[in-house]
Amino acid sequence: MKTIKSLLQFTTVLPLGKPQDLEPFARRSYIYPLAGYVIGVFVALPVYFIANPTIAAAVAVALLLLITGAHHFDGLLDLGDGLMAHGDQEKRIRALTDRNVGAGAIALGIAVTLLLFAGLQEATSIACALIIGEVCAKFSMAFLTVYGKPFHEGMHSYLHQFAQPVFPAVSFLLCLPLFLLPIAPVKIITAMLLMLLCPIVLLGISQRIFGGINGDVAGASNEITRALVIVSIALI
Repeated sequence: MKTIKSLLQFTTVLPLGKPQDLEPFARRSYIYPLAGYVIGVFVALPVYFIANPTIAAAVAVALLLLITGAHHFDGLLDLGDGLMAHGDQEKRIRALTDRNVGAGAIALGIAVTLLLFAGLQEATSIACALIIGEVCAKFSMAFLTVYGKPFHEGMHSYLHQFAQPVFPAVSFLLCLPLFLLPIAPVKIITAMLLMLLCPIVLLGISQRIFGGINGDVAGASNEITRALVIVSIALI
């Protein structure tokens, strides 16, 4: 339970009592998808009872930001600034880690949020889409925790030092209960392909531009993967 509390305190703002040390979770970061189930269900339950799809999608986006404390969304904004920066690797890293918000941050934040909103609005089952999207998003973070070489000391480097090559395989197994949801298996298979492809592409881009990744890149992967997975569910 200490490990799960540590995970949820890291990924959400849920009131879970006394703060736990991060190490129990860091040693078992393969459990990331469990946070996806918790967040997905917490958001899906109230949204399920909203009949209007537009309002339901808007409420879902707001609840996702609220429950997660916009923690990973902040990483998405930082990545936007890093990608838009001109110059050498050092200047790009400076833009990525700068606390100020620039045009790149706003552009990427709006783009990903619009994709998420549109996907939720068009999903046949918004509840299923939310759960699948969150679980797949958390898998992407588990993947990057293992394979993303840190370019500086920070939260990501701390988690990375405990990661083992087998962790993504265990995380993938934790995603398999998604097939129990009342939704076409082809949608889940497509979502799982995207949850692998998104962090791989982001890892390649980050290694070329920044020389590695940090917590901002991992957080951005959560937001991007979730949005693309939910869009794919709506389209298929």
